[in-house]
Amino acid sequence: DLFHPTLRIDQTSIMATAFSCAASKASESFIANLATAGVENCPVAWTVGADAAEMVGRDSYFQGTTPLDTWVGYLVVIGFGALFSVFTTIVVYLDKTFAGNASMTSEHFNTAGRMVKTGLTASVIVSQWTWAATLLQSSNVAWQYGVSGPFWYASGATIQVLLFGVLAISLKDIAPSAHTMCEIVRARWGKSAHLTFLFFAFCANIIVTSMLLLGGAATVEALTGMKYELASFLIPWGVILYTSTGGLKATFMASYLHTMIIFAVLITMITLVYIKVYSSDQIYSFLDNTVSYSPEQCMAIYSTEGTVETTFFYSGDKEVLGVTEGTAQYACGPVAGNAQGSYLTMLSADGLMFGIINIVGNFGTVFVDQSYWQSAIAARPASAAKGYLLGGICWFAIPFSLATSLGLASTALMLPITRGEAGSGLVPPAVADNLLGDAGAVLVLIMLFMAIVSTGSAESIAVSSLVAYDIYREYINPEATGKQILWVSRVVIVAFGIFMGLFSIALNAMGLNLGWVYLFMGIVIGSAVIPLWNMMTWSKASGKGAIIAAWGGFVLALVAWFVGAAVESGSVSVSTLGSNPVMLSGNLVAILSSGLIHYVYSKFIDPQEYDFATLDANIHLVEQDTAGLTEDVINKDDIRRSKRWIIRRGYLLTFVLIIVWPILSIPAQVFTESYFSFWVLVSIAWGFGAAIVISFLPLFESQDEIGNVCSGIMNYVMCKKVEAEEYAEEEPAKEVDEPEKEAEVAAEEDAA
Repeated sequence: DLFHPTLRIDQTSIMATAFSCAASKASESFIANLATAGVENCPVAWTVGADAAEMVGRDSYFQGTTPLDTWVGYLVVIGFGALFSVFTTIVVYLDKTFAGNASMTSEHFNTAGRMVKTGLTASVIVSQWTWAATLLQSSNVAWQYGVSGPFWYASGATIQVLLFGVLAISLKDIAPSAHTMCEIVRARWGKSAHLTFLFFAFCANIIVTSMLLLGGAATVEALTGMKYELASFLIPWGVILYTSTGGLKATFMASYLHTMIIFAVLITMITLVYIKVYSSDQIYSFLDNTVSYSPEQCMAIYSTEGTVETTFFYSGDKEVLGVTEGTAQYACGPVAGNAQGSYLTMLSADGLMFGIINIVGNFGTVFVDQSYWQSAIAARPASAAKGYLLGGICWFAIPFSLATSLGLASTALMLPITRGEAGSGLVPPAVADNLLGDAGAVLVLIMLFMAIVSTGSAESIAVSSLVAYDIYREYINPEATGKQILWVSRVVIVAFGIFMGLFSIALNAMGLNLGWVYLFMGIVIGSAVIPLWNMMTWSKASGKGAIIAAWGGFVLALVAWFVGAAVESGSVSVSTLGSNPVMLSGNLVAILSSGLIHYVYSKFIDPQEYDFATLDANIHLVEQDTAGLTEDVINKDDIRRSKRWIIRRGYLLTFVLIIVWPILSIPAQVFTESYFSFWVLVSIAWGFGAAIVISFLPLFESQDEIGNVCSGIMNYVMCKKVEAEEYAEEEPAKEVDEPEKEAEVAAEEDAA
């Protein structure tokens, strides 16, 4: 009964009157006009809910009004940012002061001491991979394609994390001293390749951060009325403050808390849709009703007076196209490309097409994104592979469970969510607002802000590492000291946050929304994926071939993208370039052409016989901070066993998620009521299971450190002096790192 006071649905009469137009809140004249058009069953949203009367004749859900006051937006964006900055700074201070963990060297700032355990690694992966798009776009594809949308979003973006576990453990084997992926490129393939993949790495960071701010600012504006431009500019400051203070360790600690809050809201929404308010059987019946309408009936439903003549169901110029032409703007009627036009089927042509785009595009945003390499660098060797596998499995629940509840509920209830609102990621806040009113809108807003700041902090520290190590240290100041690297890292975090706030404003002004950028990302960075994989796993991989493959695949993808738009629509515009078939062609060409080019060049033109044992010798630490690099930690036999472990399980789970599961769902065709109930049960169980694991495993693994901090605080309060190093797990970093200071010490020793 926790949510009973705020529930806005009368549960006792849902099924009895759900489809009855007579029981709806529509006027008598509206109902009479619908009857003339042959509409016998009305949308559920017209019958149940506190806002049922307002749903009739409404041309969009939010209609330019907001469920929350503007001050709520400022409170969340500024208040939560300040709260997490203070909280994270205190935690980092306590960890350093009372647990004796490493001091803030540049190495520790950018690698977190290379000693992060499995649970926290998994939690960080979930946090980093939970974008605004994860929460918003996943429900959009459920709104568009039905049950196949959440599945393809989740599976199509989980396998990359599972497979990246192979690279994570390979990194611990051949380049444990690395700070960035581009450092590894430089050490193996030289300067030209280094500059090439530095370009693609920055593209990945900019695209991911753009999606965070595009989706986040649009939702903040829709829910609170806070100006889009102001939200875009202020959101990054919540990230800048604590990331620039505590570095990667602070990011990891904050990410754990963000992940817990995201899962708390997730299980709340699942519980509301399928347990507290509705049931799977009711949602099943509602979805059947949604696809039962003809185009003419849909036009009558989405109109100002209940007639075809007053419809706003289609977009476009009514004087030119007529009222029955254009693009349908609402979820009503059979779904084109789905078996029997149903939302309740995996046999969806557009859903499958989205799945392929999702798979290809997300390989780029994992394999080319420095933040994932940074998490692998920070993890203990024994935790790297397991952390990524566990993180991928737990992350699957977020888009799958959330979109299976909120996304399907939006179409089942037939809320007046327009195609534009869905594309901007407003499906979850609309459903939450319908279920819980202001409380639902606040929960989604908080959940979204957690996703933005968690991923945003990871992207910020990733960009700062690339600039500090791959530009400043490599090309500007090769003799940079640790303090200089630390200063550059902090300056870049601030500069990147400001730049991305302004850049997202520019993207919005160009008419690009979250969905468009999400489909576009693979075209830009997909061509770098296979060369990077080959760099870590194939001794014959050619550096020249990698450069040609990356740039060649990029150019070919752009050509295929523009040509596809021209062929399909006869013109090239933001709209025509954003269609699924056109985006699919560009994404596939990017990753496949680069892979083919690199293989052919490395195999037949410039084959190499690279000795991976020499790679780490070409990567140098700035300071002699060897935490996580000692022989007792880097055990080659353990690493080889971990590599075999992740290869077997990563490949198996990938095969299950993108091949076995979809094939097993084909015989069902359109789901029966019992089959859909089982599908929902899986999503609920996965959501609750992931929430439990990701919340408690990091605490269980860190119980000694937590105990050390608590003991240290107690000793401090009781004025008992205990050396912090007594509690420390990490080897304290050497503070003498500047060449000048080393020289002074040596001179003093000689004089003595």
